[in-house]
Amino acid sequence: MTSSTTHFKAPKKCPCGGGLYRKCCGRFHPEFAKDAVQPAPTAEVLMRSRYSAFALELVDYLVATWHPSTCPQPLTLEGNPKWLQLDIYGAEQQGDKAQVHFCAYFQVDGEVGEHEEVSDFVRENGRWYYLSGHTET
Repeated sequence: MTSSTTHFKAPKKCPCGGGLYRKCCGRFHPEFAKDAVQPAPTAEVLMRSRYSAFALELVDYLVATWHPSTCPQPLTLEGNPKWLQLDIYGAEQQGDKAQVHFCAYFQVDGEVGEHEEVSDFVRENGRWYYLSGHTET
């Protein structure tokens, strides 16, 4: 797991599928952007950057973008699978609340699985935070 005290090797392609990492989610990850880090401008962009953070095991970023009222303490990524692909099905925003419907594909022990979720986000003081998710059945 990568924290602010360990060396971070940035990928060329962004795990979220949005192009080059440095032009995509890398702008939001302090491990890559350093002092030039930007807040995600929308809940969908935050969702993509959080998916990439899971794929790259950037625990500090996940905690920083998870609303304090719902963030598990401590957050560990023990058993984190290999993340393969992210599909965004839709995003809706009403004022300072938003939802993003997505499906994330992963691999564990050679088997591919999927995690479909509708995530709730809230914007406070100009920053978006992940609140919670509801899995699709």
